Amino acid sequence: MKKDAGALREKIVKAGLKPPETLTLMITDACNLNCPHCLLDCKGPGGVKVSSDIIISIIDEFSALGGKRLLVTGGEPLLHPDWYEILSHACKSPGLSEVVLQTNGVMITGKEIKKLKLLDSAIFKIQVSLDGSTPETNDLIRERGNFNATLSAIKQLIEEGLGKRIDIAFTEMQHNFYEIPEMLKLADTLGVGSFIAGTLIKAGRARNSEWIRLPDKSQVRSLIELYESKPEFRRLYDRTGCISAIEWFKGRDIPADHVCNCISMPFINASGKMYPCVMNLDDELAVGNVHEDGLNAVILKGIEKWAHLPLLDKERAESFEKCKSCPGREHCRGGCIGREKAVNGNEISVEDRCELRREVYYFE
Repeated sequence: MKKDAGALREKIVKAGLKPPETLTLMITDACNLNCPHCLLDCKGPGGVKVSSDIIISIIDEFSALGGKRLLVTGGEPLLHPDWYEILSHACKSPGLSEVVLQTNGVMITGKEIKKLKLLDSAIFKIQVSLDGSTPETNDLIRERGNFNATLSAIKQLIEEGLGKRIDIAFTEMQHNFYEIPEMLKLADTLGVGSFIAGTLIKAGRARNSEWIRLPDKSQVRSLIELYESKPEFRRLYDRTGCISAIEWFKGRDIPADHVCNCISMPFINASGKMYPCVMNLDDELAVGNVHEDGLNAVILKGIEKWAHLPLLDKERAESFEKCKSCPGREHCRGGCIGREKAVNGNEISVEDRCELRREVYYFE
């Protein structure tokens, strides 16, 4: 397997692509929630649960290919009957440096916590979704009672010594963005590993939700002003946080050698389709069935289909008139291809966060 994996890596690099390093693997599309911002438009509890034998085979191929980071996701992965066996196998896979369970937290009770404690591995982490610092804000997006149930799960995990393995994941939206300082305080007070935030993608289920919007420029500017003017907040953030706008601000003078991570961050959905990046879920770029053909065979099939993406990345960075005078041009390089295709169906235009980025890049 190692010999075949080595030859495949050579072909990937020769095509101008990046070998898979972080794999997001959907083990089920079943979910116990019905969030209106769900990018993948997941199913109810009765959705597909992928055979654990298939999942384990994919993990083995990914590991042999030199993969480092595995994100086990859904839907809600705890709805998969073999979730523990899958995570246990992943944590023992040679070469992997991080295994992350992405969960909404609602199903984490005493029984699940006992199993999670058994995953006594330095590489294991738990990413729990929380979209507000109060029940009113969080439950608006994640259903009534979710905040208290999720916070209870986090506290139980902390009591069992798993606190530093927890990342709280937050989706930045207009209605909850102002709570980011409180979310950072909450994460720090709880003693979890980190608070990470990513900007809403107005696609999937969110496309049809009029009230769910990206943060606006004034919100982003206020957050940067807080980071710049309040040393206490800055220390808290640097200790605990990772938020899009602040990371843009910190890196705005640092040129990026690329934007597109194809295919270093691939995504495999619950029906076995493989996409070149977890951010680029364009069905025109989907390849496979990984469940039937295996990971290596599908990547080999996809190389020709994905080889144009780095070239497109370079073309975007050099062609946009709007970018030429922007002080963050070399840092942003036109933004994310996947986001723009998902939101507007167009790969050759600046991404939907352009105005937010410019607010940061022009900040003085």
